[in-house]
Amino acid sequence: MNSSPISSLPKPLLRLSGGARGDRALVVLSGGQDSTTCLFWAKHHFKEVYAITFVYGQKHSIEVKLAEEICRDYDVNFRLMDVSFISQLNHNALTDSSIVMDQEKPAGALPNTFVPGRNLFFLSIAAVYAREIGAFDIVTGVSQTDFSGYPDCRDAFIRSLNVTLNMAMEEQFIIHTPLMWIDKAETWKLADDLGVLDVIRRRTLTCYNGIPGDGCGHCPACHLRRAGLEQYLATKS
Repeated sequence: MNSSPISSLPKPLLRLSGGARGDRALVVLSGGQDSTTCLFWAKHHFKEVYAITFVYGQKHSIEVKLAEEICRDYDVNFRLMDVSFISQLNHNALTDSSIVMDQEKPAGALPNTFVPGRNLFFLSIAAVYAREIGAFDIVTGVSQTDFSGYPDCRDAFIRSLNVTLNMAMEEQFIIHTPLMWIDKAETWKLADDLGVLDVIRRRTLTCYNGIPGDGCGHCPACHLRRAGLEQYLATKS
């Protein structure tokens, strides 16, 4: 755990029912920019960090490999879960190679890169595992600021699910969302503040076409990532 103060970092939430947050956290880790930044945020704030990564039928399994390598190199307990049934429930461009990916969000509709139920399943399964290992602080990299229209990245959904999970298991989980109210440029700044900007840039996968690092440069995810990086670097120069 990094004990040096970084005043600009988002702070963990505190429990309302008395008692401080725990010393152990579980991060839902995809191998992408956002969740990996959250992994290092958790390492800054918690003594012991676990990560859970999901195989859900995604077209590019390399993100799983990247997540596992980061955990190995930075002393994070890693757990891989197969939830590939998710890809059998619906058709979307992230799990079905026959679907041509939307390059822009359709007017009045969700982009076809939306995987219905993904964060619902991920966080619910994560909470069960978190309970088993005694980690009642769960960290996820969702953001309402840059959420691409995905409803399960919104703050209202996360807060609602947090209440539901607590009721379902008679526990006091806290779902932390360090990126909820910051954009991609600010997410790059957070990585830089944590001392891992180059790690995030070189060793994560955001690209919908499965190219690590700076990606293909053409898909919507790459556009968002690159625009944020350029905006942040411009503020440093």
